[in-house]
Parts: sequence; C-alpha cells; structure tokens
Amino acid sequence: MKKIVFCFFATLLFSQLSFAQDKTVTDMKNEAERTFEKNPNDTLPKTWKTGGLFSLTLNQGSLSNWAAGGDKFSFSLNAFTSLYAFYHKGRHNWDNSLDLAYGFVNTTSLGSRKAADRIDLLSKYTYSLHKNWSVGALINGRTQFDKGKAYEKTPAGLDTSYIISRFFAPAYLLASLGVDYTPVKNFSVFISPITARFVVVTDKLLGPSYGLDSGKIVKNELGAYISTNYNTAIGKAFTFKTRLDLFSNYLHNPQNIDVYWSNVVTAKITKYINFSFNLDMIYDDDTKNINPSKGPAPQWLELMGIGLSYNFANRKL
Repeated sequence: MKKIVFCFFATLLFSQLSFAQDKTVTDMKNEAERTFEKNPNDTLPKTWKTGGLFSLTLNQGSLSNWAAGGDKFSFSLNAFTSLYAFYHKGRHNWDNSLDLAYGFVNTTSLGSRKAADRIDLLSKYTYSLHKNWSVGALINGRTQFDKGKAYEKTPAGLDTSYIISRFFAPAYLLASLGVDYTPVKNFSVFISPITARFVVVTDKLLGPSYGLDSGKIVKNELGAYISTNYNTAIGKAFTFKTRLDLFSNYLHNPQNIDVYWSNVVTAKITKYINFSFNLDMIYDDDTKNINPSKGPAPQWLELMGIGLSYNFANRKL
C-alpha cells in the first residue's frame, strides 16, 4: 500500500514539474518572438547639426641686459571663435556660421596695438531643385569690435596715430538672391545676379575713407555677387577652411571687383593644444589706402600661433 501511495505522489509531482517546464519554455519562446513597437520620437531624423572651435594663443617675452638687443617686454594675445549651425530637412537647407576674432600686441617700445579684429556672420537658406543645384537667399554682415588706428612718425621722428575705423565704421551688410551649386558635400558656389549691399559708417568723419559722401553714414550698392566655400580635413590632424567673396557694383565702376578672401588652417597637436594659421585678404576700390600717397591696394592680415583650443563637438538636434 505504501508503494502504491508513493508511486501516486511521485507521478503527480513529475507531471507538475513537466507542466511547469513546458510553460517556462513556452513563455521563453513567446518572449523571443515578441516584437517591440518603436517610439516615433526616437526615430525622427536629426535636422540640426551644431559645433565650433575656440582657440586662444598667448605669447610673452622679456629681456634684461640682453646684449643682442630687443624690447624689454612683449605680450600678445589672439582669440578666435568659429561657430556653425546647419539645418537640413528634405529639400530645405539653412547654413549659419559666425566667426569672431580679436587680438592685440603690447611691447615696451610701441605700446599696445590691435593685431586682429573681426565679426563675420553668414546665413544662407536654399531649396534643392536637383542633386547639385538649389535656389535660395543669403545674408552676410561684417564689422569689428574695437577702434582701429594707423601709425606713422611725425617730421620730428615721434610716433603718432589716428583712428581709421570703429565698431560699425565700417560695416558691410549684404542680401542676395541666387542659385547654389554644390558638386560635393564640402564645396559650394553661390551665384547671385541681384545683390544689395550696404556700406555703413556710423562715424561721419570716417565716411569718405570708405567711399561715402561727406555727412552720410550709409551707401547703397546693387550688383552681382559670388561666394565660394570649401572646407576639408587633411589627414587626421589638419583642417582647412576657405571662403572667397566677389562683388561687382552695377552702379559704380562694375569692372572693379571687391574681394574678400578668408583662410584658416588648424592642426591638432593634443586634445587642447593646436596650431592655427589665418590669412585674410580684402580689396575694395572705394577704401582709401592708409598711406595717402598711394591708391587702393589689397589689405592683408596674417596670424600664426600655437595655443589652447577647444572643439565644440558636432551635435545633432
């Protein structure tokens, strides 16, 4: 009798264990085959791409009883910031960039002088018509932070200076409609047959130096405009960015082309230290030479240095 009862309970326990295992296997199979529904908000394409670069270059030197000669003390600082925000959705593209630069040098013999000064905002919207062609509009504003001076010597051999520019004196504001050609991702050419440009000089005394009539603070120009932009990575450490703007004024000497050319080369040495080289050229037939005895000539700016840098990571929003 005891054997019969034992066999009964053993059979019952085995059947229960078998049922539990079968259910576990079934649940695991169902869980593996179950599909998950994605949240639409997690799969939306990112429409904004933002980032930038900040660099700060410092140089300092001092001499004491130095037989080879030189300034007793020298110090220079150059700061450069380049920010961008690019929007892309379907056929719509909106590119925005802001370049800021400021630098000065101080020496015992010459005192403090400005070495670089620039504010440059560019915004371009385009609507794609073809793989490489778009139509759109572009606005650009360029000016500076601080007053600028020209330096010369008096007949007695003394150093003297006078102000030749200030904030919004001059400022160049431009608005244009045109077509944009983009054969490759990092190169574009914007061509506009209809462009309005405004030369603003808020200091009336400086107006004639930038082609304005005496007593005026704004000069209106209408012409054709071309802007080319190219940027690329050279190996893993170097980057190169260049922009060339050309403008022809229909209303006054259209054969004299105004030129604005900006170049930036950077090389990453370590995570927070980089080498930078900036070369800018400006030519405007209406801008007087700082040497009154000479006519209009290209304006050149070159800066080179090694300093601290920080890259704003490319963020997609």
